[in-house]
Amino acid sequence: MHIGLIGGIGVAATVVYYQRLATEMTRRGKPLALTIVHADVQELIRNNLADRRTEQAQVYAALIDRLKGAGCDCAAITSLGGHFCFDETVPLSSLPLVSAVTPLDDHFAAQGYENVGLLGTRVVMRTKLYGQLQRTKALALEEEIETIGQSYQDMAVAGHCTEDQRALFLDAGARLMQQGAQAIVLAGTDLNLVFDGQAPGYPVIDALDVHVALLADLASGARTL
Repeated sequence: MHIGLIGGIGVAATVVYYQRLATEMTRRGKPLALTIVHADVQELIRNNLADRRTEQAQVYAALIDRLKGAGCDCAAITSLGGHFCFDETVPLSSLPLVSAVTPLDDHFAAQGYENVGLLGTRVVMRTKLYGQLQRTKALALEEEIETIGQSYQDMAVAGHCTEDQRALFLDAGARLMQQGAQAIVLAGTDLNLVFDGQAPGYPVIDALDVHVALLADLASGARTL
């Protein structure tokens, strides 16, 4: 299956999607058919903060049309924060959309986690992954959502992580563990900039990896839509 990715939101996350998907397909001994289209992260941020779901869905729909024109069989958004208008995009999409959020609930449950801590965008943390977790309870640092969300946004736009930002996220994860989380979910695809190569002292689940595994299943024919 030819995979289409809506990238650029942000660029660092898109690179990681590409790297990990290519690595996984190589591990499976399968060829990868992949096309990436570039979205405007500033436009996404404006629409996300203003909750302009219809407007962003229309932006996605035009990008998905380009992916379809390139021969893609399905499309995926390379940003959990960018899923805020997923339901509005589905009826406009000319290709099946592969959600990064839907597989997470089953994944957490399969790992035996009853409580997970969330780090990511403001909307992801406020809505507890868009209210899609049924089998697992999500925790967030409610009084610090604005601070953490702004730091995440700044990092995603810049495409790199400062030492102050790294310290903030690592500490936030530790405090979520103190509040009862059994693992910390990197519910923002740019958080690899913080956690890659680190040993935070608590279990970490990268939501990006869960999505990549699903996309690899589709790309290799192990799963169908």
